[in-house]
Amino acid sequence: MECATIFGVSMECPRVNVASTVSVEKSQKILLGVSGGIAAYKCPELVRRLVERGATVQVVMTEAAASFVTPLSLQAVSGRPVRSALLDPRAEAGMDHIALARWADQILIAPATAHLIARLACGLADDLLTTLVLASTAPVTVAPAMNQQMWQHPATVANVETLRRRGYRLLGPAAGAQACGETGPGRMLEPADIADALLADAAAGTSAALAGRHVLLTAGPTREAIDPVRYVGNRSSGKMGYALAAALRRAGAEVTLVSGPTALPAPAGVTRIDVETAAEMHAAVMARARDAAIFVAAAAVADYRPAAPHPGKLKKHADTLTLELVRNPDILADVAALTADRPFTVGFAAETDDVEAHALAKLHNKGLDMIAANRVGSGVGFEADDNALLVFWHGGRHALPMMPKPALAEALTALIADRYAASTSG
Repeated sequence: MECATIFGVSMECPRVNVASTVSVEKSQKILLGVSGGIAAYKCPELVRRLVERGATVQVVMTEAAASFVTPLSLQAVSGRPVRSALLDPRAEAGMDHIALARWADQILIAPATAHLIARLACGLADDLLTTLVLASTAPVTVAPAMNQQMWQHPATVANVETLRRRGYRLLGPAAGAQACGETGPGRMLEPADIADALLADAAAGTSAALAGRHVLLTAGPTREAIDPVRYVGNRSSGKMGYALAAALRRAGAEVTLVSGPTALPAPAGVTRIDVETAAEMHAAVMARARDAAIFVAAAAVADYRPAAPHPGKLKKHADTLTLELVRNPDILADVAALTADRPFTVGFAAETDDVEAHALAKLHNKGLDMIAANRVGSGVGFEADDNALLVFWHGGRHALPMMPKPALAEALTALIADRYAASTSG
């Protein structure tokens, strides 16, 4: 998708190269696991994209992967012999699979088939790739690729959730036409998008701008009680905020996540504080804001609440019901207005129309340092797995095209780190 078509505004860049926004201080050593799916044909291009961004790539193939792409092709673009055999007498003379597991800074599995995801979820070590995953402490990123029905099968859904709970990061899948002729979710992300997301993570992780910094982040919806059964709420799933919390943590930040009600598990290494109402979120944030270097308001906070919640369940006696609503405290504005120990403040704007105009007004009227705006409705934004953002700061802007929310979180983290560094350099 071109930037010019994201929100109906004119943008110059057709593709955002996240890796170019922050430089990686050392070459990343990436172990690329290739499993046996048709998307394996994209792997030479993926290796090339990683190498051109400064990474050193060691390819490990499953036996089935060789049916779709040759080891010689991957060796040619990586410059390193491809590994596939677990019990290779020449390679195993010095417990080489253990050395290889220790060598990697990151493990990327692309494509990850339903079968491989199932083996990873079960903790199997029945070939070189799965053995390396178990033997390594490096972060693991998985780029799924499979038929849309296989991706949506309850077994795959459960296996993916198991991997998420263990701290694996997922990039994709995307939706679209598939090799089988069907259409739906299951396409592997394009090689450039995978490389950008993976190396933006590495770049942010080596950036001194966020290493050791305390980031306070809100995510999810709030619920405002009408009675003990019903509430006023919104459609926020918390996916974007939780993905951003994980990305900020990987960037070296100490992250405190103040979360409204959501079923999502807390990202590894992130301190989560659970709240329900806007007032509770306001109190939790204001108690911690002055201790934070950066505050990111990703939560969808209810602007209004019922003035007088009913103590008992309301019964259906009348044909109509009138609720009096009163305004909730403005968490973002109150943090931005702090005069002492004010954190670098990042807001979000979810709009159905005039996205740019509303975002810029919010940036200036609330005195924010930065704002990330997105269009919502018609399957975009809330509850969706993909999103796109227009990011504004005083004197600057950047467009992040439609991509899975974890990849988008990596890109936004890189921008936040860059702008935060600029704000503290003077």
